[in-house]
Amino acid sequence: MEAANLSVAATGVALPLGSEACSIGPSPGGVVGSTPGGAALPGREPPFSVFTVLVVTLLVLLIAATFLWNLLVLVTILRVRAFHRVPHNLVASTAVSDVLVAALVMPLSLVSELSAGRRWRLGRSLCHVWISFDVLCCTASIWNVAAIALDRYWTITRHLQYTLRARRRASALMIALTWALSALIALAPLLFGWGEAYDARRQRCQVSQEPSYAVFSTCGAFYLPLGVVLFVYWRIYKAAKFRFGRRRRRAVLPLPATVQVKEAPQEAEMVFAARRPVVAFQMSGDSWREQKEKRAAVMVGILIGVFVLCWIPFFLAELISPLCACSLPPIWKSIFLWLGYSNSFFNPLIYTAFNKNYNNALKSLFSKQR
Repeated sequence: MEAANLSVAATGVALPLGSEACSIGPSPGGVVGSTPGGAALPGREPPFSVFTVLVVTLLVLLIAATFLWNLLVLVTILRVRAFHRVPHNLVASTAVSDVLVAALVMPLSLVSELSAGRRWRLGRSLCHVWISFDVLCCTASIWNVAAIALDRYWTITRHLQYTLRARRRASALMIALTWALSALIALAPLLFGWGEAYDARRQRCQVSQEPSYAVFSTCGAFYLPLGVVLFVYWRIYKAAKFRFGRRRRRAVLPLPATVQVKEAPQEAEMVFAARRPVVAFQMSGDSWREQKEKRAAVMVGILIGVFVLCWIPFFLAELISPLCACSLPPIWKSIFLWLGYSNSFFNPLIYTAFNKNYNNALKSLFSKQR
């Protein structure tokens, strides 16, 4: 997936900070180092400004945190037997894709951004490997989010029919489809000759610039899963609203004309009745299943919200650019690119924040190591 240069001016010298990675669609050429008069400085790397050093430091920290946090989630799932079941295999699949993004995609993207003129000096073969892993891992990460949202939706709305056996089959099928579709999108240019990633004359490595491939890849990698997650969240919201309305209707109950205060041992319940009226108001605490479904709904909502905020600016730019033959300023393209990368950092944080089992497992893991 291609992003443009993030140009930082320092004493009249422009430093490119753009990447070809995680970009699907055409973009303009990079910015090269120049003098104030506009003359290029061949063979000379531009100096690093304080702002550039700060930005690079933050990006390196983002890469390290994304890799370590997702790796920690994977280790926790592998070491805790209770996690060797659905839906943790979906979380593990997401963590695998995010670990690969941090290990294989983001570092080479940063190296490419720091090179003058975004020149690729690592050869044609490594260029194809990098671009393929870029599209594969980013697409798999996005589709894994959609798979988790679908699993939570079926758990909430069809908890009687969606048994553990059905969840295992559904999750295995979703994981297989996720990686198969991601591989198809990533390898389509190589398998079907759909454009060339490496330009030896200009020393550039970028995703295929074919407009048809840009539309195909952006729709398959983002807009289709975006439609899935938005539909799922709307259905979860409707189901929650229906259940809340049903509980409110049940709260009005006919009771004898006496004052009652009733307490259940397992579920807090208070009933208030006047001496003469026949109608009383009943307020009951949530059952264990309702609390679990509520946490799942909140987790899905935050997961989808962060996913949309991280990726929609980048993919809007990547879809609009080839259709209107226009381009955003380079700095905004790079900001959108790394904002999309950051979704791989937020995913494990959201899982662990809304799952007490993960928190307890992480605590026990660190306590045993001590």
